[in-house]
Amino acid sequence: MRHLARLADYCSITNMHTKNLAIVWAPNLLRSKQIESACFSGTAAFMEVRIQSVVVEFILNHVDVLFSSKLSSVIRDGAGESA
Repeated sequence: MRHLARLADYCSITNMHTKNLAIVWAPNLLRSKQIESACFSGTAAFMEVRIQSVVVEFILNHVDVLFSSKLSSVIRDGAGESA
């Protein structure tokens, strides 16, 4: 994810903003067996992929916070308290 976020830093050269990267990579990063099965129609599959791309775009826009060592330690410490 950090690599894709770094690619977005060069969007002025590549035209691959976080939104474009999310559209391209979301179906691979958040693969859904429901979409791949025959039970999803074209419209339902499109909506599912749209949701996936929004999630990936959010992650790319907040990669520094979501994948920071500080957040990891807070989560780890918080999980230990509830156990």
